[in-house]
Amino acid sequence: MTTAERQDYAAKLKREMNCCQAVVRAFADTVSLDEATLTSLAAGFGSGMGTMEGSCGALVGAVMVAGLRTGGSGTMALSRRILPRFRELCGATICRELKGVDTGKPLCSCEDCVRNAVLAAAEALG
Repeated sequence: MTTAERQDYAAKLKREMNCCQAVVRAFADTVSLDEATLTSLAAGFGSGMGTMEGSCGALVGAVMVAGLRTGGSGTMALSRRILPRFRELCGATICRELKGVDTGKPLCSCEDCVRNAVLAAAEALG
C-alpha cells in the first residue's frame, strides 16, 4: 500500500472510529497485531486521551505504529522525527489546540490530523 493509499484508508476509518484507532489500523498490514487488538489498544487515545487536553490521538497512533514496527528498539528516535513533522503539518500536537477549542479557529481537522499522522509515520519509518 502506498502512503497516499494508507492516508486515504485512515481517513475512511476515521468515520467509524477515533483518530488513534484509524492510524494504527491503517498500518495493520505492517505490524504483528490483528485489527481487533489494535483497535482495542488505541481505544482510549481518541480526542486527546478523551479530554482534548492530551496529545492528538492520531499522533499517538503514529508513535504506537513506530513502536510496533521496531519492537520498541529505536522507537524514541522515531518519535523525535514523527512529532515535529506532525506539528509542522498540523500546527500543534495537543487536541484542544488543533480543534481550536479556546480560539474558535481549528488548526487541523481530525481527518487531516489522521492523514498527516500517517504521513509522518511513513516518512519516519522509511
